[in-house]
Amino acid sequence: MMSSSKPVYKDYFGRIGGIPLYKKFIKYWHNVEKFEAKPDDVVIVTYPKSGVKQLKEIASPRIVKTHLPAELLPVSFWEKNCKIIYLSRNAKDLVVSYYFFFLMVTANPDPGSFQDFVEKFMNGEVPYGSWYEHTKSWWEKRKNPQVLFLFYEDMKENIRKEVMKLLEFLGREASDELVDKIIKHTSFEEMKNNPSTNYTTLPDKIMNQKVSPFMRKGVVGDWKNYFTVALNEKFDKHYEEQMKGSTLKFRTEI
Repeated sequence: MMSSSKPVYKDYFGRIGGIPLYKKFIKYWHNVEKFEAKPDDVVIVTYPKSGVKQLKEIASPRIVKTHLPAELLPVSFWEKNCKIIYLSRNAKDLVVSYYFFFLMVTANPDPGSFQDFVEKFMNGEVPYGSWYEHTKSWWEKRKNPQVLFLFYEDMKENIRKEVMKLLEFLGREASDELVDKIIKHTSFEEMKNNPSTNYTTLPDKIMNQKVSPFMRKGVVGDWKNYFTVALNEKFDKHYEEQMKGSTLKFRTEI
């Protein structure tokens, strides 16, 4: 029997500190660990597909984006006391978004059916590991005055309030003009139509947006269109076990 030439799912990933990461990324891990932060760097951290906003308008000299959990963030960022923004998103909407991302990025392994992918997600067998551990690791850091923990759902509900919170955290004056400008540039429609944020300039062989657009829906509660009743019950039970003892609470609809 002939074997398929495409590697199996798990062959795409290695592990650093027990966390699955792309092998190509691991190859350069020594550069990540040795990264030299500058005190005025602003770090934006998300678990993949959590809806990072364009923050060029309020950038200090450098914005560094990463998907790393707190324990793998280069130590230099902590030593230099850099400001860190963590943007979180509820697990159900996130797993739907992550699944479609897997389908459209041609370099990604085949995620299987949606149900298969949800199982992988629940077991932390996806790039950057367990969403539960990732989110909890950053939630624990929120007591650090240099860390701001934000919720995607809050941004969808009241973007002005969250932008003002962000500007205050960064020590920037929240003028109406600046707040309006940021709101305009970070609106989903604006980003969906902007080639610098929607990746439409990339060829199909890298990102096949005929399968799914990179900027897909950006709504809260879309998970209801994909979870069966049985899968939802299983997910809820597992979620409760994973998040037991944590004060972190998400909204799956607004």
